[in-house]
Amino acid sequence: MKLLLKRKWIKWAVIVGVSVVGFFALIYASVFLGVFGKLPTKEDLSSIKQAEATQLLDKNGKLIGKYYIYDRQPLEFEDIPQHLIDALVATEDVRFYEHDGVDNVSLLRVFIKNIILGDKSAGGGSTITLQLAKNLFGRKNYVVFSMLINKFKESIIAKRIEDIYSKNDILTMYFNTVPFPDNTYGIESASRKFFNKPAIHLNYSEAAALIGTLKATSYYNPRLHRERTQLRRDVVFQQMYKYDYLTEEEIDSLSAQELVLNYKSFNHDVGLAPYFRESVKKELKIILDTLKKPDGEPYDLYRDGLVVHTTLDSTMQALAETSMKEHLAGLQRAHEQSYGKYAPWNSKKVVNSAIKTLPAYKTYKSQGLTEKQILDSLSVKRKTELFQWKGDTIKNVSAIDSLKHYLKFLNTGMLSVEPQTGAIRTYIGGIDYRFFKYDHVSQSERQVGSTFKPFVYTAAIEDGMKPCTYFSLSAVTYTDFDDWTPTNAGKEEDDEHLNYNLETALSQSVNTIAVKVLNKVGIEKVVEQAAKMGIQKELPEEPSLALGVAEINLKELTGAYASYVNDSKPVKLYAITKITDKNGHVIAEFKPDIAEEQAYSDYTREVMLQIMQSTVNRGTATRLRSSYNLKNDIAGKTGTTQNNKDGWFVGITPKLVTVAWVGNDNHSIGFKTTGIGQGANSALPIFAKFYQKLNADSQFNTITKSKFETPSDAVLQDLDCEPEKRDGFLKRLFGNKKKERKFKRK
Repeated sequence: MKLLLKRKWIKWAVIVGVSVVGFFALIYASVFLGVFGKLPTKEDLSSIKQAEATQLLDKNGKLIGKYYIYDRQPLEFEDIPQHLIDALVATEDVRFYEHDGVDNVSLLRVFIKNIILGDKSAGGGSTITLQLAKNLFGRKNYVVFSMLINKFKESIIAKRIEDIYSKNDILTMYFNTVPFPDNTYGIESASRKFFNKPAIHLNYSEAAALIGTLKATSYYNPRLHRERTQLRRDVVFQQMYKYDYLTEEEIDSLSAQELVLNYKSFNHDVGLAPYFRESVKKELKIILDTLKKPDGEPYDLYRDGLVVHTTLDSTMQALAETSMKEHLAGLQRAHEQSYGKYAPWNSKKVVNSAIKTLPAYKTYKSQGLTEKQILDSLSVKRKTELFQWKGDTIKNVSAIDSLKHYLKFLNTGMLSVEPQTGAIRTYIGGIDYRFFKYDHVSQSERQVGSTFKPFVYTAAIEDGMKPCTYFSLSAVTYTDFDDWTPTNAGKEEDDEHLNYNLETALSQSVNTIAVKVLNKVGIEKVVEQAAKMGIQKELPEEPSLALGVAEINLKELTGAYASYVNDSKPVKLYAITKITDKNGHVIAEFKPDIAEEQAYSDYTREVMLQIMQSTVNRGTATRLRSSYNLKNDIAGKTGTTQNNKDGWFVGITPKLVTVAWVGNDNHSIGFKTTGIGQGANSALPIFAKFYQKLNADSQFNTITKSKFETPSDAVLQDLDCEPEKRDGFLKRLFGNKKKERKFKRK
């Protein structure tokens, strides 16, 4: 009986065994024949293509950003350090150089120790080549037996990869495709993100730490769990010691080292120059639409591994951003304190008007919701991250609460360009791209205030007016323009018998004289002069043009001011110098776009530079000297618009022109007082702090130590006159008291 039972058991065991083997064979055959999807052939595998991030480089070749679907940046085998390879092999696939893609010895070990003996430390039997197959082609979710089907697929692909590629090629592809923490693909991207260096420069500790994260990229994310990652790094060291890649002395020394990160995110919303990167991306899309690959296919910004060389100076950009944040944080506090509890952003009228501009409001309105229903929907509270200068915070707020929070914030736009070429060196489109997507450099047009006055004076001097021409400070009513009477902000505005020459009038930014100069030379000539200087915006032909009522884009304004240190020629600003494909072939190249003809004479340029230096030395921008102790050769112009809505400063040095604007995005909200909102207080300090930092860095000596051209004897002679003079006794006694006139048109 026992013998019979034994035979039956053996019989059933054989039947079950054969059935299991047959089942696995059937599944394997089905996978091989493509029942569960076509497998890549050897021909397909021989031309593997992976999406590669487009890299954005600064003027010195430093990586400042990427455009990608997957953050991937490929390397050649020669760029992978040997200790990184050793760490991978020791930890993930010690028999890598011996198997053909599938390690049968390891699989047998796993089967015996893990399945039969229950030893969970036996590992999973995967190989680097199997992992590569998974990295390249991913996994699909089938109704049943998904894991088994995917494993069979990967084993077939792995063997085909081994037939085509060398072990070094397989390692290269693996390192270029393997996922690391923070949605990062490839060792080069991971190295630059977590340690801010190329993979070739990874030390033993950094290399082992990154290899350690492969076990569980979220659990061992070094940004979030540095100590945990360091412990995992030490496990990698132990594996390297176990398989003779490290000596006992080396492992002791390495394990004692603390893991130090130098994290640099290339997220589109954070990091250096996000507004610049977004602006360049828009430009690239237009450029790439005009280009084709050698095979006739269009370039893909997110997949083709392009390299975009830009004009930005990343070091200078970092200094500019720091300067902006230092000033705006303090200015914001002063701005809020000046209004107190009667702030306009708390006004029901202002808030209700702003609510109607919300995209969500417009969407609800288009859906036919009533006003009450819309407001109820916008009043639903949820946890939201809010921007604050003292540090972002998460609060339970509604869309309306969030709107009220952001209404109070001042924003900014700032550009620094090389005036001889138009190359953009720094670009600040706002205070924080995560929360304020609107770009005040490329998208915004704001009233430019007194920064327009130099164009008026340039037209006048070009028309023959001498710098020592005097104009009275007295206010004049222009009867043909609704009896408009421009006035001055200073204490001397009522002194009708005081006269300033052009240098004093512009350096002190006198409104009444600017309008008189405009009247003298004629509106048409001023508009024509501005156009020659690159101002393409249609300008209002009215007397208030002299005071900067025109709304002009910051880029145009900067290009026009560049002419004062570029042989009287305006420039068009540019950000991209060239684009190469992933093999280094240039597919597009861009050169400076400088006007061929002068916008005005050398004489006019030299006069205007002297006058605008007076603005810094004796006029409205003297705090550059007194408060910030800047000794550089600087010319400039401050600007403030009506009701203190906009503050401007233009800083001109021989090799760098900088324009800064500060204001509120809501045009109904201005500064409480001129003292806070004037350009000398709201915008000038950004430039001043920026230049202090440039002065402290010797690498910028060619910029900071540059000198203006020496003016001709004729210019110096024509400027040699008293800055002001008073009317004589008879004129004071019998002068015209009415001070009304019509505005001249020429």
